Amino acid sequence: MMIFSDRRHAGRVLAQRLSEYAHRPDVVVLGLPRGGVPVAWEVARALDAPLDVFVVRKIGVPGHAELAMGAIASGGVTILSSDLIARLRVSRPEVDAAIVREREELARRERLYRRGRPPLVLEGKTVLLVDDGLATGATMRAAISAVRKLGPKSIVVAVPTGSPQACDDVRTTADDCVCVSTPEPFMAVGEWYADFSQTTDEEVEDLLSAPDAEPAEVRP
Repeated sequence: MMIFSDRRHAGRVLAQRLSEYAHRPDVVVLGLPRGGVPVAWEVARALDAPLDVFVVRKIGVPGHAELAMGAIASGGVTILSSDLIARLRVSRPEVDAAIVREREELARRERLYRRGRPPLVLEGKTVLLVDDGLATGATMRAAISAVRKLGPKSIVVAVPTGSPQACDDVRTTADDCVCVSTPEPFMAVGEWYADFSQTTDEEVEDLLSAPDAEPAEVRP
């Protein structure tokens, strides 16, 4: 299975799988911060498409922050995994407190990344939702639900790597899902990157404000 050198490399590889969307005026690329934005920047550059950020926050299990019991997204969308919450006996006050924390962080990031820039209009567009990988898919499902409210023509999830189950799950709510690599067993997204260092807020800001570059060559 493919090991990507870093997120930028993963974005260039992913763009090759998305060549049918190149140079189309109806296509918009949305990166899920933080890690999805470097991937999305390469995709947008290669496809000659506009890039924006779509903020989604995972709701972590108390004491196990990396384990998602749900997610929230712009537009007031909240998705919870009721089965997981019940199995782990997470109380309703704990769930509510986690949601409040993540909503505050979501609002902070939107202010930071946008710096007054309005979001791209998604109505009638083909939206490519890009992240650096899919583990459980909870974050991406929240993003899909939120984007649907904005009236796009279609939503295509695009990731360099993901668990087979997560990719299959998002296909039930997205119009299409492009996963370059779906290895089994799949333990974590970072296993499939040589460099999976944390993407910083500053890097996200720089990429979103970077001047347009010459489109890269897209091979079928």
